[in-house]
Amino acid sequence: MRLLQEKLSKFNLPQIFKEPGMYPFYHSLESGQDTEVYIKGEKILMFGSNSYLGLTNHPKLKEASIEALKKYGTGASGSRLMNGNLDLHDELEYELASFVGKPAATVFSTGFQANVGTIPSLVGRNDYIIIDEKSHASIIEGCRLAFARTLKYKHNNMESLEQNLKKAGTNNTKLIVTDGVFSMEGDVAPLDEIVKLAEKYDASIMLDDAHGLGVMGKTGAGTADYFNLTDQTDVIMGTFSKSLASLGGFVASDEITINFIKHHARSLIFSAGIPPASAATVLAALKIIKQEPERVKKVWDNTDYAKKLLTDAGFDIGKSTTPIIPILTEEDIFTYRYASTLIKNGLYVNPVVHPAVEKGKSILRFSLMATHSFEQIEKAVEILVKSKKALEQ
Repeated sequence: MRLLQEKLSKFNLPQIFKEPGMYPFYHSLESGQDTEVYIKGEKILMFGSNSYLGLTNHPKLKEASIEALKKYGTGASGSRLMNGNLDLHDELEYELASFVGKPAATVFSTGFQANVGTIPSLVGRNDYIIIDEKSHASIIEGCRLAFARTLKYKHNNMESLEQNLKKAGTNNTKLIVTDGVFSMEGDVAPLDEIVKLAEKYDASIMLDDAHGLGVMGKTGAGTADYFNLTDQTDVIMGTFSKSLASLGGFVASDEITINFIKHHARSLIFSAGIPPASAATVLAALKIIKQEPERVKKVWDNTDYAKKLLTDAGFDIGKSTTPIIPILTEEDIFTYRYASTLIKNGLYVNPVVHPAVEKGKSILRFSLMATHSFEQIEKAVEILVKSKKALEQ
């Protein structure tokens, strides 16, 4: 065994949990992302999906994907900078920019790549990136690739943010990067307060709205739209893998900024363009969101109903104000056992442990879709209660 393999072989945590049947990851779904899925032939309630608007199985999205496949083939076959730029990509960028209220946008292969490419392209040596301590992993990786110095402020703590802005000085470029909706906690960044501090200290703002797009704001245009601060938010990033029911990511901003990103973001320049079917799917999703605004209202109705039932049942759901509801479980082993028991009892939720959350603050990530019925929500909470009681006996 070579030294590398010898080192890697010491990682045996998955095996430890697989042996007693407690491994809660990499479940093989035998159906599409919907309110119900199939695992090993069994029908399971899905409350772990990011498909907030329930569009992944919409017939118009499937039709658009098939038609694009017929016309363009299976892939872009190259970097968009070179030979892989399709008219579909251009159309998609125009529609995305319009949707979030910005003059221009550019599309990346994934949302992760959007952050990893954009952040280091915007800042350099002697500059500062200031991020929330609970930022998504893609933001953290983008900061690691940047030559700028990274400062972290306490979660949604504006006093801490201001202290870090002061540390950065007055003559340096300062980029504040924050999630709009935090993917584990389900709470929302106080963008109104962040904007005030950004203006006070001459800083720019980049908003990762992966979990806010399609959910926040009356039309689903995102967190900046919810706060009516789109113009004051310099860069808006989003992903296609949640509400937009596909794969890819984008950033939207003014034309000068987007032009710079398109010629400096390495994860864009050196990656193939997203497949035509994926681009066409997002275009169809944007049309559906405009045509069926009731989907946004329904996901919030479902959220409010679920929160009431979970709270009445005695679950600690933290400070969530969105369709992402964290159910506090605290201890890692119990969280794994709980999640595995839930699957056996017909409910799929996501177990989240350190480092995705703080040590001792493990959660079950319970998330809502517009297509969930109240009856399904009631059944899910019933299974949560029943499974917990069985584990505690």
